[in-house]
Amino acid sequence: MSALLSIGVRAMYANQAALQTVGQNIANANTPGYSRQSVVLTTPEGQFTGAGYFGKGVNIQTVERSHNEFLTKQAASTKSLATMDSTRMTQLSQLEKIFPTGDAGLGAAASQFLNALVDVASRPADSSARQVVLGRASELAARFSSAGQQVAELQSGVVSDLKASVTIVNQLSQQIAQANEQIAKSNGNGHEPNDLLDKRDQLISKLSEYVQVSTLPASDGTVGVFIGGGQRLVLGTQAQKLSISADPYDSNRAVLSINESTGARALDDSVLSGGSMTALLRYQNSDLQDARNMLGQMATAMASRVNEQQALGLDLSNPAGSGAAMFAVGAARSLPAATNARNPDGTFVSDVKITITDAKQLQASAYQLRPSRDPAAAAGTYELTRLSDNLTRSVVNGQSIDGFKLDFSATPPGAGDSFLIEPVGQAAVGMKRVLDQPNGIAAAAPLSASTNVNNKGTATVDSLYAVNKQLDVAKAPMTIVFGDADPLDSTKRQYQITLADGSTLDGVWAADQAMGNQPSSTPAIDLGFELRLNGVPAKGDAITLDPTKFSNVNNGNAKAFLNMSLERFVGQQLNADGSTTPGTTINEAYASTISEIGSRVQGATYLSGVSVGVAADAETTRSSQAGVNIDEEASRLMQFQQGYQAAAKVLQAAQTTFDELMRIVSR
Repeated sequence: MSALLSIGVRAMYANQAALQTVGQNIANANTPGYSRQSVVLTTPEGQFTGAGYFGKGVNIQTVERSHNEFLTKQAASTKSLATMDSTRMTQLSQLEKIFPTGDAGLGAAASQFLNALVDVASRPADSSARQVVLGRASELAARFSSAGQQVAELQSGVVSDLKASVTIVNQLSQQIAQANEQIAKSNGNGHEPNDLLDKRDQLISKLSEYVQVSTLPASDGTVGVFIGGGQRLVLGTQAQKLSISADPYDSNRAVLSINESTGARALDDSVLSGGSMTALLRYQNSDLQDARNMLGQMATAMASRVNEQQALGLDLSNPAGSGAAMFAVGAARSLPAATNARNPDGTFVSDVKITITDAKQLQASAYQLRPSRDPAAAAGTYELTRLSDNLTRSVVNGQSIDGFKLDFSATPPGAGDSFLIEPVGQAAVGMKRVLDQPNGIAAAAPLSASTNVNNKGTATVDSLYAVNKQLDVAKAPMTIVFGDADPLDSTKRQYQITLADGSTLDGVWAADQAMGNQPSSTPAIDLGFELRLNGVPAKGDAITLDPTKFSNVNNGNAKAFLNMSLERFVGQQLNADGSTTPGTTINEAYASTISEIGSRVQGATYLSGVSVGVAADAETTRSSQAGVNIDEEASRLMQFQQGYQAAAKVLQAAQTTFDELMRIVSR
């Protein structure tokens, strides 16, 4: 009877264990990261008798979890990529709001400012029209400044988010190390601590939301967790800490570092993949910097072009003088690396001064400057890398490139020194209107034109204004006399300009062609002004150019302002042969910026949709194997309940048989 009793007891224990495990599954059906558990039952070796082998019941071998290492890693990896794409999409959507379309945009503000000068051109002495121009100028500067400040605020938000994320990552890393320690202690008893393993997997999965990790199992049951292409984050029971430090060039930007025994070591975002922190770092280092530079390029080009034309005209002061600057922008800056050589008092040994030489040629980029690494390079040669496209060129002290000039201090940068050059990075946030007096608007041109009363043709003066500093009023009065038709083209007419000193210049006039500024003609004419005509002059017709005496009735320079809306003065490029690649108008530049940001948002949205879907599928696949199915557990509950009842019947039968045997023996 003892064998039957033993089998019944073993059967009851086995079914009871199975029922307990099913109950655990049901209780944790909605617990994140929980893996379905099941009891592994085995049959012990039978007992040999003369009548054969008789079974000894059932053994409970262990409790195992439904776990697939490949599916678990895949789910964590795809979740990491999905989090990265979703984070970048969210951040770019915020950046896109800084560049609105329609009347709220920078392009509309620039157009409204230039359009306000129409009334000044019609009524040069009208103070109310001039006041409207100043108001529009203030609004334009305020929109640039506001956009620049919003970019700076987004940058501050990124740094704050990174610091918060690092705190969570360090906590998760420490918890993984602690889980490793507990698992290692349980490793020698021959059974796996399922709940601890689930907890560790869940921690690793949560960590993947911040930065993608790779894991490597060890023989003691622990796992090593690595980031950034092999950087140790958790090894055994030890966890490394991450930290956020200031960028070596710009303290407003953040760098992710890992703390090692030798100190903090920066991790480049290019070695990281996946997770919200990677998205934030790339957003900071690429998208925000590009937006800041595009804003700065437009602000600097617009302000410089307006100020340039202001300086070429005459205001309403008495006596009339050159117009003062209307706008100011944030200055170009040179940021030394924190590792550059220093003096004993802590100041940097060398410095680099940046001077804007031609705002029209400024590019929407920052630059890195460092001594040349080419052994064959001449002494005093440096490498200047344009970070927007990684174009590297050799430069020397005092050289102008891309619209700005480099000037080194008395001690030039030495080996190992480097500088971040930002010609336009701070321009937008520092833009403001600096002209306060309406009379300061230089609406008048330095020269006035009049036609001879005896002219026979239909030519009248359309506009006359200065275009560069070559204009010398001392050369006036000037007289333009038209001659015969051009022998090569009858639609054109020859003309001769006679200056005040009696010298002459010959040229050819064509409809819609300006006179006075034809540097590419033969011979070249560059008197610093452009005179445009309506109608057609006849042979012998004359036009006289005199210094402007009454600036309150002259609108020449105001017309020059109106033409700015069609000028391509943003982002010109100087070619190797000395020619200049045309840039874009201010409205085209803003439209291009909107398009660039919009395309990034669209791309990020698409990638986010794809990666989120892939991550959801991976998690579904993982949970379909490791997750708890309530219906399945309910059926197993009935199965083992019936097994338990049957085992009880076995015990009951053994007890009844034993009682009957004892009753017979007692007779």
